[in-house]
Parts: sequence; C-alpha cells; structure tokens
Amino acid sequence: MASVACLVAATAGSSAVITGLPADASSGRPTTAVAPLAAAGPQPGTYVGRAFDTCAAPSQSAMNAWRTGSPYRAIGIYISGASRSCAQPNLTATWVTNQTNNGWRLIPIELGMQAPCGTRTPKMSGTPATAWAQGATAASSAVNAAQALGIPAGSAIYNDIEHYPSNASCRAAVLSYLSGWTQRLHTLGYLSGMYSSGSSGIADVCGAYNDTRYLRLDHLWFAWWNGAANTDAGQYCPDAYYANHQRLHQYAGDVTETWNGVKMTIDRNYVDVASGTEPQPPAFSVTVDNTSTGQFTASTNWGTSSYSSQRSGPDYRFAEPVAASDTAWYQASLPATASYEVSVWYPADAGYNDSTPYLVVTPDGNQTVRVNQRLNGGQWVSLGVFTLAAGGGNRVGVSRWTTGTGYVIADAVRITRV
Repeated sequence: MASVACLVAATAGSSAVITGLPADASSGRPTTAVAPLAAAGPQPGTYVGRAFDTCAAPSQSAMNAWRTGSPYRAIGIYISGASRSCAQPNLTATWVTNQTNNGWRLIPIELGMQAPCGTRTPKMSGTPATAWAQGATAASSAVNAAQALGIPAGSAIYNDIEHYPSNASCRAAVLSYLSGWTQRLHTLGYLSGMYSSGSSGIADVCGAYNDTRYLRLDHLWFAWWNGAANTDAGQYCPDAYYANHQRLHQYAGDVTETWNGVKMTIDRNYVDVASGTEPQPPAFSVTVDNTSTGQFTASTNWGTSSYSSQRSGPDYRFAEPVAASDTAWYQASLPATASYEVSVWYPADAGYNDSTPYLVVTPDGNQTVRVNQRLNGGQWVSLGVFTLAAGGGNRVGVSRWTTGTGYVIADAVRITRV
C-alpha cells in the first residue's frame, strides 16, 4: 500500500505529464479556505462504495476532476507515521474541509512502526508489553495529526502494517501493538482500524478474534488483489468476523486511471463501514503466566517445575513458606480504573500449601485472599471482584509469608473487566 506512486496529472490526449499539480492550478486562482476548518463529520463515517488511496493527497483541482468523473467517493490519506514515504504539501485542514464539503469521505492512515519480523523500518518491539505501549503512543500521535487536520472524534484511523513473514513471536508483538493502538484510540474517542495483507496481518488478527489477551479492532482493511470489488476476505478472515459494516477491501494495486483528464496511480478499494454501529469490543481480559516475558518477577528462591499436568503453560514456580516478604508478582496494563474479576490458576497437590496468600493491588491498598492449593487445581479459581487502577504495574502477587504448610505455587493470573 505504501508503495503506491504519488499523484501524476495530465491533460487527456496530451503527452505532457505534470507532477505535483498545485491546488487550483487549472484556474490560476488560490484555494479559498472554508470555515470552520473541520471535516463534515466523523470519517469515513457510514459509507458503502468504491474508494482509492494514493501516496500523496491530490491537489484540489485533481480531487474536483475525480469527484465529477470517477466512480470513487472516498480516498485514503496518510496523516501520520514515521514510515510515510511521500511529502504531503496538499494535506491541510483547508484541504480536509474542502473535500468533505464536496462529498468525499476520508480514510485516515497511520504508516508507522512495522512488524519486528518484517523488512520495513522502523520496527515495533518484539516484546509484547513494549509493543502494546508503542501502539498506544502511535495512537496518541495519530489523533494529534487528525485533530490538526480537523478530523474529529468518532472517526476511524487505520494503522498500516505492511506484509511480514508471520511467526508466533512476531504475531504476539503485532497483536499487542494493535491492542495498545485500539485501547488508546478508544480512550481518545476514535475508532481503531488496521490495514495489512490478507496473508499476514489480517490472518493474524482474525486468528485472534476470540483471544481475550488482545483487543478487537473496529474496522479491518485487507489487501487481497483478486480484482473483486467486495468485502469477502476469503481464506484470510471468516465471514462472521468484522461482519457489521467493518470491512474495507483493497482489491487492486498500483493501477493508473484517468478521469476528466487527470491521471493518478492508485490502489482500488471497496468499502462497507458504518459510524456508530460497530459492536463494542469484548470485555477486557488479560492472562499473565509465570512465563510471560516482562510480566512476571520472582526471586531466585522460587524454583521452576513442570511436574503437574494441571499447570498453565510449560511450567510453574514453587517455593517453601517463610515468615518474610518474598512475593512473586504478576504485572499487567489495564485500560481504565474499573471493577475487575481476578482469577488464578495453579496445579493442585496434597503437598502444596493449604493457605497460599494472594495479594491484589487496589487503589486502597493490597487485599489478601488465601487459597487452598491442595484443591481445585487445573482450572480458574476466582479471588473475587476488585477495583483496580488504570495503567501498568504489579497487579497480583503470590506471597510465601504463610502459616500454611507445603509449597506455595505461582502459575497464572487472569484479570477480566466486569
């Protein structure tokens, strides 16, 4: 998508090609700003039909020519991101106001960090927790760019992640990045979208549609150059996913079209999106295992075992009880200060502790819940519902300070907004 050539304009039947045609160059008159400088409502809003995207926002005269001559009524514009490859001399608040007042729908695009396993740079972190934070930062930057252009809250912004050779670790990073992106956009009042190739980013996102470790996008924009102007994603995403007017299909790329004498090299898209009818993402839930990179900490006093088949993940941690502070901590980033159910997973054994203290970090201090780890192993055991603060940090701890007997076990924790 990002490789689409910049605007090329020419007079029909002429051999001359003019690049970078300035606004209203055909009339020699300067563009008249339309006040107020703001888009005519959220973008792209509710729209079904054809759209195109091109590297640089076209001039006003080119947009006018295509508005009356082409089948397109929506255009993708690159508003932000360190990977943008074209200058945007035409992309101003005045341009945005003029286009939307003329009936164009805008598809705002962020072209920034790319998959850690891909070839494009800059790359997001391969560590999921860091990638989540980077996605949130990208969302803040994109919203700043949108607001500077007069694109209001309620609009969708689409994160362009180009094709990458997916694998398990890369997929986790991309999905975490998009979760941070979605979380922050929702906080700021915008909808979240993502553009990628069907065989990499789209397949990964749809494969995690019901995975509660990640947040769902609002819109899915898939590149599958099969020439079909529809929103069928074929093998890349089931029809039941992102089915409520939430899809954009880039069905042809790097094609040249001329309308009313103005030539552009574009990608062709078919769009079916709606503003305000997207289903809410599932209730937030995050699972942290003792093997979750950067989200679990314990001293060297805690051993590692894979003895029990009731474990979560490849192993779990264990330690003797002691009358001292030596807590194993689970960390998580939460989207808002709200009520969350905290559940724990551990293998049960007659030799494990019958009064294991779990510490839940709340705004009012640590709350202690004791669990008999000789019972109810191999399943989620609820500690209760607690008010937890927004942001990152230690959430749940497993303490060794107990009068109970037997090994204290630290395996997995799940936090779900209720």
